[in-house]
Amino acid sequence: MDIAQWIDENASIFIQASDQIWEAAEIKFQEARSAKVLEDALEKAGFIVERGVAEMPTAFVASYGNGKPVIAVLGEYDALPGLSQEKLPYRKARVTGAAGHGCGHNLLGSGSLAAVMAVAQAIRAGDVHGTVRYYGCPAEEGGSGKGYMVKAGLFNDVDLALSWHPQDTNVAASINLLAVIQAYFRFHGKTAHAAADPYNGRSALDAVELMNIGTNYLREHMIPEARIHYIITKGGSAANVVPDLAESHYMVRAPEMSEAKELFERVKAVAQGAALMTGTQLEVIFDAGFSNMILNTTIDDVFYEKLVQIGAPQLNPEEKEFAQEIAKTLPGGTGLEGLARLLGGNANKIVNQLKGKVYCDIVLPRIISQAAMPGSSDVGDVSWVTPTGQLGTACSILGTPGHSWQQVAQGSMGIGYKGLLYAGKVMAAAAIEFMQHPELVEKARAEFEEHTKGKTYQSPIPDEVKPPVF
Repeated sequence: MDIAQWIDENASIFIQASDQIWEAAEIKFQEARSAKVLEDALEKAGFIVERGVAEMPTAFVASYGNGKPVIAVLGEYDALPGLSQEKLPYRKARVTGAAGHGCGHNLLGSGSLAAVMAVAQAIRAGDVHGTVRYYGCPAEEGGSGKGYMVKAGLFNDVDLALSWHPQDTNVAASINLLAVIQAYFRFHGKTAHAAADPYNGRSALDAVELMNIGTNYLREHMIPEARIHYIITKGGSAANVVPDLAESHYMVRAPEMSEAKELFERVKAVAQGAALMTGTQLEVIFDAGFSNMILNTTIDDVFYEKLVQIGAPQLNPEEKEFAQEIAKTLPGGTGLEGLARLLGGNANKIVNQLKGKVYCDIVLPRIISQAAMPGSSDVGDVSWVTPTGQLGTACSILGTPGHSWQQVAQGSMGIGYKGLLYAGKVMAAAAIEFMQHPELVEKARAEFEEHTKGKTYQSPIPDEVKPPVF
């Protein structure tokens, strides 16, 4: 069976699913319509679908086939707040203030759909034997959806997991992701009239500001690879009223979860100091946590082989015109500068291949680096319990910022569709390769055992924390 041809012949199924998810644009834990699009498509294709898994109404697992190996394909479909955008190469919201797919998860979920449906066809035809599963993973954007699924034991019998992410290059890269812990720091004070009797008040906003100052001084004394970000989510309602409630949201990142936890405890100590200084009470509310990635070069090598074998897509004239218009709106550069800093020795070769291009129409050389990408994902938690690989395909032009309106605009037209279908073909071909060659599955497992030797996975999600239900 020609996997790539089958996906091309059925492309309208996957593009339609992607567009429906793009239009729904539902944020974390609220992806009811988006999950249903995928669940219904999988049920129609003969998959057994278990809905509402791991105490999350928008999480599901869909299975086809039986026996070993059991191959998981990860899918996401949550959007980001405030990024609503028309399918235009200039800024215009579809609905002002509404959500949009600024990380391309409409493409991600639908590309994974293409992969598992193609593998199911190969199983049905008798070309391969085993089980393929689609893991419908909600709330990747700051919600730890996969972490809750891991805690529920849903990956315990999985032999390996395949994942991908929309980006602006076609690449199989074995690079770590930063571990992250997210929490709300809520201060409770005492209200008072800010002019008449401020001495009777205890400002929760003062505590938030002092915490932020203390954290900024902490930056000098943490490892260079770590990151701390925050916003003030509540700060009071009137300048002449001493706020009795104020809150900030923090993200603490580091290359290893143990480092993130240690740094988070130091941030908590700063918050406790701010509460002491202001006479307020501190409440720390866990929000989310993602583990760092356990790399698996065996899986990533197969991804690279399939990326090259299938070949990178090319843009048609209409898509090239759209790409040129979008390029005029970008903040500057093609993103290659950051890539060069990250990749070190491989940088010149890669940068030279892309010089002068607007769109990545090639496969980047295989990348294996000890560096950590400056982002995080709950795919990391899956990688701690089963061998996991991740690839990227070009779903936007070079230099498109993540979490941007430009990403949303390209996510529901030809540029995004090409990356979606390419990822589906590569993951399906990789899954079939593993099903046909059990020794590769064993090799991936052996590498996983080697990398996790002497280490114990500890979920970043506290036992008492349950996923939010809307």
